[in-house]
Amino acid sequence: MGGQEKDPREEVIQAWYMDDSDEDQRLPHHKEPKEFVSIDTLAELGVLSWRLDADNYETDEELKKIREDRGYSYMDFCEVCPEKLPNYEEKIKNFFEEHLHTDEEIRYAVAGSGYFDVRDRNEKWIRVWLKKGGMIVLPAGIYHRFTLDTDNYIKAMRLFIGDPIWTPYNRPHDHLPARKEYLKAFLGNGVGDRAVDTAT
Repeated sequence: MGGQEKDPREEVIQAWYMDDSDEDQRLPHHKEPKEFVSIDTLAELGVLSWRLDADNYETDEELKKIREDRGYSYMDFCEVCPEKLPNYEEKIKNFFEEHLHTDEEIRYAVAGSGYFDVRDRNEKWIRVWLKKGGMIVLPAGIYHRFTLDTDNYIKAMRLFIGDPIWTPYNRPHDHLPARKEYLKAFLGNGVGDRAVDTAT
């Protein structure tokens, strides 16, 4: 970390270890004392991030370049809030069930904010707060969940390679190739996951 100036992404993406309380899922759930997680640590778990210009996403050259470089041909928007999302209560419950996907999950907050929770190498929850201008990519096979924060609103751009498949596989789905690939790619150094060492 050293004395470098702050990473501009930290203004739109913050992460911390969660407490174990089962209070309202939309609260920050900081530990006491707070235990923040760096953007570099997220990257070690395969979670990529950018800070983009959310007010000009139609003409943003940086977004265009990311889409071209990573093959994100599909794009749509999802607004999550009680007024806009049909079956809101049920959907929010489903989003907060721990699950994985067999493809990357790419979310860019063009308005509002929300929490993406991901597991670290030792199965502990890290809460990633995505705010307007932040874009994250969750790798295929990572266990995660989503909830709004107390503002109850996010408008997110969803990107995808090819035709979108949004199927969530609720935990446990450890037999899926995407999960095995994820373990090999990001947790394959044996830290906190001895089973990986024996899997060839």
